[in-house]
Amino acid sequence: MKVPLPRHLANRFSGLMPAIAVLVAVGFLVGEYMPASHASNAGSQLTAATVHAIQPAPASGNGFAQIAKGITPAVVNITATATRVSRGRDSDLRDQMEEFFGHPGRPRGPVPPGERHGDGRGGVGSGVIISPDGYIVTNNHVVEGAQELAVTLPDKREFRGKIVGTDPKTDLAVIKVDGRDLPFVPWGDSSKLQVGEYVLAVGNPFGLNSTVTLGIVSGLGRGRMGITQYEDFIQTDAAINPGNSGGALVNQAGELVGINTAIISQTGGYQGVGFAVPVSMVKPVYESLVATGKVVRGYLGVGIQDLNQDLAKSFDLKDSKGALVSNVAEDSPAEQAGLKQGDVIVGYQGAPVEDAITLQRRVTRTSVGTKVPVQVVRNGKTLDLTVTVGEQPGAVKVAGAERATDHALAGLAVQGLDPKTARDLGLSGKTQGVLVIEVDPDSVVARSGIAPGDVISEINKQPVKSVQEFEKIASGLKKDQHILLLVNRHGAALFISVKV
Repeated sequence: MKVPLPRHLANRFSGLMPAIAVLVAVGFLVGEYMPASHASNAGSQLTAATVHAIQPAPASGNGFAQIAKGITPAVVNITATATRVSRGRDSDLRDQMEEFFGHPGRPRGPVPPGERHGDGRGGVGSGVIISPDGYIVTNNHVVEGAQELAVTLPDKREFRGKIVGTDPKTDLAVIKVDGRDLPFVPWGDSSKLQVGEYVLAVGNPFGLNSTVTLGIVSGLGRGRMGITQYEDFIQTDAAINPGNSGGALVNQAGELVGINTAIISQTGGYQGVGFAVPVSMVKPVYESLVATGKVVRGYLGVGIQDLNQDLAKSFDLKDSKGALVSNVAEDSPAEQAGLKQGDVIVGYQGAPVEDAITLQRRVTRTSVGTKVPVQVVRNGKTLDLTVTVGEQPGAVKVAGAERATDHALAGLAVQGLDPKTARDLGLSGKTQGVLVIEVDPDSVVARSGIAPGDVISEINKQPVKSVQEFEKIASGLKKDQHILLLVNRHGAALFISVKV
């Protein structure tokens, strides 16, 4: 029996359906470009009823119902509110359509600063409560740039969320609500997942709270997707749509094994290829953010790349396995251990190194101070070295929630800018300064318009070339002092005045 839509919904959708049909058709005609897009629902509206193919379920069908019943109370809706001057109803509607479906003839990509939020409503995503006292794991892109966070539980309780810490390198974030005896999802072990086993994805796509979809693990250890800096994704065909970002991927025991993060799609909607950050990566990030407000990662200080057959022959290797050292940072743990440019790292901590991404994952998960045996091939000969793993240089909080905000730049988190990062941002490799990676929405500097991605090159006409220089100048600022910043935004110079 066909059930008609309510009149108010039918009126809302009637004007959108032709545009949706055209954009979907264009998406398939554009060709082979298949972008990876985040599964957040940044201001988009429910545009049409969705139908998911029913997959064969194992005999214990009631088991899935019990899992869903236990998990859904702990998967919350997160509304991130930002402020931007609206450009009118038609422009906002076009933004919502393009954000979900993409723009005909233009690759989908990150929304530029100032265009992410349409009219102050901000983005909508999901989160997973992982402790009864209100700690929630979600995606960084769900909360990035938010002035306020509203957290709604499936039982309709509402809380104001506070960001504990973020890690853009894995697209993870931890937020906290003031609650007690809250429902939560227990940690699982993503290392035990196998391709082909069933998983459930739980989230709030299109504002449809507590949506549960069933799928299988389609792949493990997915990297080089260009979604985050550190990638070790679980691939699944469980339906993930806009609004699912930050939601739970759970195993058949009802345990958290991943945080739903992104999809590959030609339309922006579900096409059977979704990605979740595995718990093996989520849990250390969560624990580090809660304990210290930052993420501590192991560091060697080398630039590495994959080998191909031609390179393998050039370095007298039998095969193309290993990680080729393209650069060794000065005074780094690698240099101190004797690693050199042109070495091929074939073993790390007693295990073979298949490729560059394998080495990256192992190093970043190694505790700082650990002495690690590293096997390299140099000029056709195998050498055994010992490296003392250092702490990866990362973001430096000028002032965090627990530090005194004694100057107008308190609330900025910055990191050093190297040539590669500059090029990735579309800047000249010679660009100097510090990269803004986080702005505390409650800080004075947030009102100035500075945004993550800006590169600060001057403070009060004093050049800034490193984090150390930034800290030195910032610490000398007075609480009531006005500040003039020179920033580089998308390759263009811009002065910003920070008023107290």
